[in-house]
Amino acid sequence: MIQGFKEFILRGNVIDLAVAVVIGAAFTAIVNVVVDALVNPLISLFFAADSLDTALMWEVPTLFGGTATFAIGAIIGAVINFLAVAVVVYFAFVMPMNRAKERAARKAGVTEEEPALPTEQELLVQIRDLLEKDQTPRV
Repeated sequence: MIQGFKEFILRGNVIDLAVAVVIGAAFTAIVNVVVDALVNPLISLFFAADSLDTALMWEVPTLFGGTATFAIGAIIGAVINFLAVAVVVYFAFVMPMNRAKERAARKAGVTEEEPALPTEQELLVQIRDLLEKDQTPRV
């Protein structure tokens, strides 16, 4: 049981995940600063609001005399934050790592092409032929 846990921890996926969580948490601070320093001032140029959280708010009267507020701007802000994080993570981490892996594979002489697997029909024909060959008359 301990050997299995040791293999799981040292497999690399867990370490990759831990690094991703730490980098993601650190990158959140950068995205928040960009939104506060760049996106929110741009929003204030076009809308009468300080940020997307308070821009594009839609208030609807409820059945019981109150109001329900739909913060469309907050949704748009969350989408912008997500896209900003995804773009930076892709161009700063994923793309360079993929290129490094490709270079290492070329240097090692490993090709990514795998032999084509037989189709389902070809496998069935092989099974049929093996079964026919195996059927010998029994006396």
